[in-house]
Amino acid sequence: MIQRYGAVIHPEELSDTWLERMKQAGLNVLGLHPVGGVHADQSLKDMIEDEFLPEKQALYAKARSMGLEIEYEMHALSYLLPRRLFERHPDWFRMNERGERVNDFNFCVSSPQALDYIARRAQVLSQIFRPTTNRYYFWLDDVAGYGCHCPQCRSLTPSDQQLIAVNAMLRGIRKVNPEAKLAYIAYVDALKTPVAVKPEPGVFLEYAPIRRDSNRPLNDAGCPQNAAEAEPIAALLDFFGRKDSQVLEYWVDNSRFSNWTKPPQYMALNEAVMAQDVAFYKEMGFESLTSFACYLGDDYVSLHGEPPIRRYGEILRSEKQKQQ
Repeated sequence: MIQRYGAVIHPEELSDTWLERMKQAGLNVLGLHPVGGVHADQSLKDMIEDEFLPEKQALYAKARSMGLEIEYEMHALSYLLPRRLFERHPDWFRMNERGERVNDFNFCVSSPQALDYIARRAQVLSQIFRPTTNRYYFWLDDVAGYGCHCPQCRSLTPSDQQLIAVNAMLRGIRKVNPEAKLAYIAYVDALKTPVAVKPEPGVFLEYAPIRRDSNRPLNDAGCPQNAAEAEPIAALLDFFGRKDSQVLEYWVDNSRFSNWTKPPQYMALNEAVMAQDVAFYKEMGFESLTSFACYLGDDYVSLHGEPPIRRYGEILRSEKQKQQ
């Protein structure tokens, strides 16, 4: 049963306007996501610097008073394992297909010291970002094809490598918050079910089909692009369980529709596709439905007027009402 419905926005776009917009749309989860991509570690550093500003804390207090839960979703790996450590610990970093240790993205999941370091850093990061739900989202780097190919890692799928990292991070976070849960994000080349690794208790599924065609329903068998994204869902839910499972969609992600380039473009919600998607996700048994909703800040309003967040919420809530 769908229990949570929300929007994930860039932290610098958070405002009183956004909070009122969410309340009017009937949403109950606010996710904050520093800009991803290859410089996600710098975006995360910027977000940390702003986290305790009085104006940011005032917005959080208002969100809580409105009944909104607050969560943080971020590509955290290169922040957790800074690239500058490569000179001292090259064995912590991934080996590429040519057999060279490199410090570009991600890391060697077969290094116990690297896993311990990441776990300790995740513990610290969880003391900075404190969700109201005990749900954490510390993702690997925002890239595809950058797994480790060392002799120990090369037999592990990208999904296995991600889950090893997630398990380690959760162990660290739980030293701060014993009730913590951490997302495994089924995304890009880690979309499929892990093969050789099992999740620690408290790891939950987050499904993010970024390669989908947003002009057609996800379960449209006649769309090869969407069929490939949807095919792993049943196995993922069986593997991780439906409890706490979350969809992270792109229905109102204007950063994607604007090709991650400002100024933001005008965004029209494809209501028919979204309604079919929501019905499909409900049928599959997901408990939480969210969407990125980036590039819909004050600059969007000044250019294009109010975005269709109220209608987005109505579609989510109409599905919720049908379940009652």
